[in-house]
Amino acid sequence: MSLERKVAQLIMPDIAAITPRDMRRYRFGTVLNGGNSGPGGDDLAPAPEWLKLADAMWQASTAPLPKGEPAIPMVWATDAVHGHNNLGAATIFPHNIGLGATRDAALMQRIGEVTAAEIAVTGIDWTFAPTLAVVTDDRWGRTYESFAQDPALVAELGRAQVIGLQGTPGTAGFLDETRVIATAKHFFGDGGTGGLDRGDTRGDPAELARIHASPYPPAIEAGVQSVMASFSSVNGVKMHGSKAHLTDILRGQMGFDGLVVGDWNGHGELDGCTNTDCPQSLLAGLDVYMVPEDWKGLHRSLVRQVKDGTIPMARLDEAVRRVLLVKLRYGVMDKPKPSARKLAGQWNLLGAPEHRAVAREAVRKSLVLLKNDDVLPLKPSANLLVAGLAADSVALQSGGWSVTWQGGGELTNADFPGATSIYGGIAEAVKAAGGTATLSEDGSYSAKPDAAIVVFGEQPYAEFVGDLEDLAFRDEEGLELLKKYRAAGIPTVAVFLSGRAMWVNRELAEADAFVAAWLPGSEGAGIADVLIGDVGGAPRHDFTGKLSFDWPAGCAPGAPVLAPFGFGSSYASPTALPAFDSACDLLNPDPARGLAIFKRGLSQMVTAKADGTALANLKGRSRSGALNVAAFDIKAQEDGRRVRWTGAGGLAFGWAPRAVTPGAGLAIRYRLDAIPKGTIKLSADGSETVLDLTSSFNLASGKGWRSMQVPLACLGAEELAGITLTSSAAFEFELETIALVPQTTGQECRGPF
Repeated sequence: MSLERKVAQLIMPDIAAITPRDMRRYRFGTVLNGGNSGPGGDDLAPAPEWLKLADAMWQASTAPLPKGEPAIPMVWATDAVHGHNNLGAATIFPHNIGLGATRDAALMQRIGEVTAAEIAVTGIDWTFAPTLAVVTDDRWGRTYESFAQDPALVAELGRAQVIGLQGTPGTAGFLDETRVIATAKHFFGDGGTGGLDRGDTRGDPAELARIHASPYPPAIEAGVQSVMASFSSVNGVKMHGSKAHLTDILRGQMGFDGLVVGDWNGHGELDGCTNTDCPQSLLAGLDVYMVPEDWKGLHRSLVRQVKDGTIPMARLDEAVRRVLLVKLRYGVMDKPKPSARKLAGQWNLLGAPEHRAVAREAVRKSLVLLKNDDVLPLKPSANLLVAGLAADSVALQSGGWSVTWQGGGELTNADFPGATSIYGGIAEAVKAAGGTATLSEDGSYSAKPDAAIVVFGEQPYAEFVGDLEDLAFRDEEGLELLKKYRAAGIPTVAVFLSGRAMWVNRELAEADAFVAAWLPGSEGAGIADVLIGDVGGAPRHDFTGKLSFDWPAGCAPGAPVLAPFGFGSSYASPTALPAFDSACDLLNPDPARGLAIFKRGLSQMVTAKADGTALANLKGRSRSGALNVAAFDIKAQEDGRRVRWTGAGGLAFGWAPRAVTPGAGLAIRYRLDAIPKGTIKLSADGSETVLDLTSSFNLASGKGWRSMQVPLACLGAEELAGITLTSSAAFEFELETIALVPQTTGQECRGPF
C-alpha cells in the first residue's frame, strides 16, 4: 500500500462531506453518517437511498488500482443506538436508561440481533453501540444513553448487546451477514464529569477505573471489534490524547486487539491540535480519526508527518493493521457489494412485526411504577381521556437520536411509519372491550371520562443540548392537567417521558398513579399492555421495571434519594414511596445566575419561534419561509446557528418570567459578512420599548466574531419573559451564544452596543 492509501484507512469522513468520486480518489477506510446526515442531505431519505449510497461508496473504494495495489473495501458506520434509529420505518427500541430498568440481558441480546439485521438491510456495516457509560450525575444530557448507575449492570447489558450485534466469538454466526461491527463507547469516564458534556472525570485512578472502566473487559471478552475514545478527560487528560488510557490500559491491561475510533472531531480538542492537524492522537493509540468535514486537510498533514518522522512508520502500519484485521474478521474483503449481501434490500425486515414485538416487550419491561393509589390497572371497558402534547407523538416518546440527531423538532408520526404512539396503543387496547380512548392534546373534554392518562415529559435532546444545571422538571403542562382533573374528581395516571430521573414531586403529589416510562421508542403499545387490564379488570402484564438510577427527593444537585436504584412497585407487590416535599426554591429564577438562552444548543428552559413557528433546538424555518435558522459547526457538532431572513420577520425567545436586576444585560456573540438590508430591532415581551440594533450590526460586518451587550434596563421591562429580534428585510448572521448575564459592561441605551 502507498503511504497515501495507508493514511486514508485511518480517516473517517461523513457522508455529507464526501462523494463517491472523493472515495475513489482517496480510498478512505471508513465513512460515517452523523445524526443529521442522510443520503443526499435528506434526513428522511427512504431506506433504498441508504443502500444505493452504500453501493456507490463500496464500488468507489474497490475500483482497481494501478501497479497491483490492493483496493480495500470501505466500511460504513452509523449511530444505531436504540435500533436503526436514523430510519423512521425501523424498529426503534427504548433508550438504554429504559433497557437498564428491564434488568434483562437475554432481551438485550435479542435487541442487538434485531438492530443488526435492520442495519444490514441498508448495507451499513458498523454501529457505534453499545454505550458503556456509568453515569454518576443525571444532569448530563447523555444520561439516557447509559444503562445504569451501577457498573455491574452496565457491564452485563453491554456484553449482551455486543453479542447480539456481532454474534458469539468462535461460532459460525460471529460477524456473519446478519451481524454488524459493534463499538464499546466512550472510553472511559464519560459519565463521571459532574453532568458536563466533554467534562473532566476526576478522582483516584483506581476508583475511577473500578467505576468507569469495568464494563469494558466483559465487552472485550465478548469480542467487541471497536472502542470509541471519549470526548471527556480523566484527571485533566483528554482521552483522545492519552496513551496511558488508549494504549497502556485498553490494550496492555485489557487485551483489546480491535480498532480505536475517535469521536466527532474529538482529536481537534487536544491542546496544540486542530481538526486538520493532530499527530498526538495517533501516537496516543487512536487508529481511526472521525473527521466529518476536514478530512482533506487531515490527510495532507498525516502524510506529511509520516514523511518527516513526526509519526513513525511503525505506528502508522500498526494502526492500518488494526483496521484491516477488523475488516478481515468482518469478512468485508470477500463480501460482494452491499446490495448483493444476504439481508440487503429486504425492506420487510425494517420494522417487521416480529421485531416490533421485541421492542414492545422491552417497553413494558422498562416501565417503573412509582405510585399507584388503586387506579391501575384501568379497565378496558372504561371511557378514558388521553391528554398531553406527547400523548400522540412518536417523536416525543422516542427522544434524541431518533431519525435526527437531537430528535423531536418538526418530526411527525408520518415520519415513523408503522410505529404506535402511546395514545394509539391505549385506543387499540380498549376498543375490543367496548371502551373508548379520546385524545386531547390540550386536556379539554366534553364528557367527563372515567380516568385520564396524562402523558408529559422532557423535550427531545442529545449531547450538550440536554445538559442541565439541576434536575427540577419545570414544564408545567402535565402538572396543570393533573390539577385540573383532580379538581374535577377524575382519577389520573401520569406517564412521564424522560431521559433521566428528575424531580417531579409536584406531579407525583397530584397524580393517583405515576409511571416512569423513560423514552420508549416506536412501540407505544407496550405502555397500554401494562396500564390496561383484561376484561375482568386483572392485569395483563405486571410492572417489572426497576429504577436504573436513583430518583431524587429534591430539586437541587446532591439532593437526598426518594426512590433508590432498584425501586419499582408492582401490582403483585405494591411499594409506597416515602413522604416527600413538593417545594423547590429553584423554580423561581434567580436573576443573579443568568440564563444561557443558546449555548451549543437551545436551553431546556427556553422556547424559540420564527414568526410564531416553534423552532425545536433553534432549528427550522417560519411558515412563510422568510426566516430560516440552520445549524453549523464552530467548535463542536452543530454548536452554531446561521440565522437568515429573506424578508421581514421576527425571531422570538421565551422563558419563565425573571426580574430585571440593575446592571443585567443580554449578551450576544455573533458574526456577519454583510450589513443588513433593512432595520434590525430588539424588543422585550410586554414592553413597548424597541431598540434599534442596525448600527451595531453594521459596525460588526466583516470583522469576525463580535460580542454585543445590551442592558436589560434599556428594554423597558421590570420583568422579562422573552425577547424578539426582528429584521425588516434580508439579513444573515451567525450566532455562537446568546445569554442573560448578571452584569453588562455599560449602561448606555443609545447604541451602538
